Amino acid sequence: MTKNIVPLVLLAFVPVSIAANLLQWGELAIFLTAAISIVTLSLWLSTATEKVAVVTGPSLGGLVNALFGNATELIIAFMALRKGLVDIVEASITGSILSALLLLLGMAMLTGGLRYKEQTFKPIMAKVNGSSMTLAVIAVALPTMVINTSNIVDAAAIRYISISVSAILIIVYGLTLLFSLKTHSYLYDVGLVDEGMEANNFGSDHDVPLQRWSKLWGWMLVLLVSTIAVAFESDLFVNVIESEIQELGLTSLFTGVILLPLISDVAGYVTVVRLSLKNQMDLTVSTATGDSLLIALFVAPVLVLVGQAMGQPIDLNFNPFEVIALAIAVTVTNLISFGGRSNWLDGTLLLATYLVLGIAFYFHPA
Repeated sequence: MTKNIVPLVLLAFVPVSIAANLLQWGELAIFLTAAISIVTLSLWLSTATEKVAVVTGPSLGGLVNALFGNATELIIAFMALRKGLVDIVEASITGSILSALLLLLGMAMLTGGLRYKEQTFKPIMAKVNGSSMTLAVIAVALPTMVINTSNIVDAAAIRYISISVSAILIIVYGLTLLFSLKTHSYLYDVGLVDEGMEANNFGSDHDVPLQRWSKLWGWMLVLLVSTIAVAFESDLFVNVIESEIQELGLTSLFTGVILLPLISDVAGYVTVVRLSLKNQMDLTVSTATGDSLLIALFVAPVLVLVGQAMGQPIDLNFNPFEVIALAIAVTVTNLISFGGRSNWLDGTLLLATYLVLGIAFYFHPA
């Protein structure tokens, strides 16, 4: 009961943010209240996604998680793109991947490692996701490498490269879904079963199916309302973010790479810590690496294609330092996770890597 009170209380910031906008309390008030509202709504969105996924079963549930797992980040990016904040949107792609690989996984391994001396998870799962992530980052980085090594400055050429790579990445993401949900779903059975067992708090075994399905429509309504509310709050937030980061002395690069993921993925941090404390490391690793794959293979390409359709010149020509940071994150994560074992020191190393990169991005002149 107590754990449900805080999200309910924090929902009060939604009408407060609306009042701050309508009554013109100032951009700082809008910035802060909208940010807190987004954090709160993302928690509800994440909870609704998990509940719907458990009821609908492994295959359909995995698809629901894939579509709505990073809905908050995608909505904020769309709103920022609509406002023409291309630099922030491009940086947020890098930031979301770094956050999933280093911050999410690092927090999970640290907190879980403090409770358990050592935790184990399926090495094959880490290797499959790690290999896919390595290829995804290479594909995302290739346009930047081509552009910087050949001195391409023609906007049309950069656009064609980005569109072509984006289309390939979306196809690859579809194939990864086919792999994880259909042809090789057995690799992910443990995590889904654990999640289903955890959500199974309804009483006798005979009553479980009926009661769970009876609550499905309620959670789908929460999912719909939360998504709409996140879109509205994101619009308020994006309207003032440019002026506020200037007041705070932050660059667009740091804002996109560090600030936005910290706001938009709070639900992810709560989820992985909760799972790791319950020693469900298969699901924890799958969640963190799955988030990074979703961003690299689906969110980034979709933003590129939508941006082109909207007339916003977003492409895959990232800052070279962003590419280096992604390579570092993937390398460190693979080295730590491929063994199938983790402890608090592994989590500390991942978090230290994230902090070092965060400091570097803060002082990067962009």
